[in-house]
Amino acid sequence: MTTSPSRRRFIRSAVAATAGVCLAKSTASAAQPPVHPPMAADKAIARLPKAVTDWPVWDETEETALLNVLNSGTWGRTGGGPRCAEFEAAFAKRLQAKYCVATSSGTTALLTALGALDIGPGDEVIIPPYTFVATFNAITNSYALPVFVDSDPNTFQIDPSKITAAVTPATKMLMPVHIGGYSADMDAINAVAKQHSLQVIEDACQAPLAEWRGTPVGTHGIGGCFSFQSSKNLNCGEGGALTTNDESFFHKCFNFHTPGGGKPTASSGRGSNYRLTEFQAALLVAQFTRFEQQSSERNINATYLTKQLKEISGVAPAALTGGCTRSAYHLYMLRYDKQQFADLPRAKFLAELNRLGVAASSGYSTLNTTAHVRALATNPHYLRIYGQDRMTRWLEQNQCPVNDALCQDAVWFSQQSLLGDRSKMDRIAESIRDIQKRSGELAVAK
Repeated sequence: MTTSPSRRRFIRSAVAATAGVCLAKSTASAAQPPVHPPMAADKAIARLPKAVTDWPVWDETEETALLNVLNSGTWGRTGGGPRCAEFEAAFAKRLQAKYCVATSSGTTALLTALGALDIGPGDEVIIPPYTFVATFNAITNSYALPVFVDSDPNTFQIDPSKITAAVTPATKMLMPVHIGGYSADMDAINAVAKQHSLQVIEDACQAPLAEWRGTPVGTHGIGGCFSFQSSKNLNCGEGGALTTNDESFFHKCFNFHTPGGGKPTASSGRGSNYRLTEFQAALLVAQFTRFEQQSSERNINATYLTKQLKEISGVAPAALTGGCTRSAYHLYMLRYDKQQFADLPRAKFLAELNRLGVAASSGYSTLNTTAHVRALATNPHYLRIYGQDRMTRWLEQNQCPVNDALCQDAVWFSQQSLLGDRSKMDRIAESIRDIQKRSGELAVAK
């Protein structure tokens, strides 16, 4: 079919609206600040290309996919649309999972997993503090109690050596987060889960194609949850998926995510509507055509960038956990030591990076200390379920000093910064070297 110019303009506008490139700062892919003309001191790096790639990447493949759904008149999977099932099959196969349920977001994938396991009032779920707030919200949506376990400063992941101390008779689940696309230590996490008869749901929302010991994440617990929000490596504006190798759990997840169910399993009496649309699924199938190549590009560039940054004192790239054989690099994370930069505050370091054309952010704040999280201690429903004493103790126990320090030192580059040729990685490294040389001057500048 030939697409008219006016129709092409319409589709381009629709795709841009569906898969916009802007993110809130807390998601680490914040909208890029304006790049100012370089000063004289920047001449050595000014000729290098801008160290960021526009996101999302799309072409006629996505246009055709959207038009095909539009013209089919079947826009949802309940009408017999094939795209959701097509994507689920492709995603499950690539992740070496037997089953996949497509959902409307990463958050609803988490909600589906918790609902299928019947997590609810009185249950406790262990999570890391270095994560997006959706991890926390998915648990409180079920009126279960999120319990924070501190971070490992070298990997930015949950510290598995501290999990056992947080387990109580009320603990029902461990929910590690493969933050940034780097894998958490699934061997250690599963060992704790086995010892205490706990379920493991992997929050892999940032980590499609990351691997633990050669096997994709999302298959190392009873289920794994993924996000396809507009910043993600695989995106359709908003969307998600849940993977599993457990047939019974798959049936429960499918039934939970769609009104009326349809799979042969007993109901718990709970459910919702978290279905993906055919439009989103069609975008995902189209995006899937370049997903593998983009992932490989990020890994190659990240390896090259890490080698360069390790030669610069004061910046420490996040380490891969011992069994992480592949990172998805949704984020490239590092720790910044201002003492090696003449005490230049991180905020000024980031501002200068952005001025030089290297989009960077400070990453997450301390989730466990936010007003949103602390409000749970006085929530009337939680007080009714858990009691004043337990909620007071919960608030006192939510101390994560290692994570507090990590949040003060972290620097992020977004996944699109790792797309493109090697010269973009050179720009990042050269910009940091340049800032370090001028750090004394920058530290005292108003």
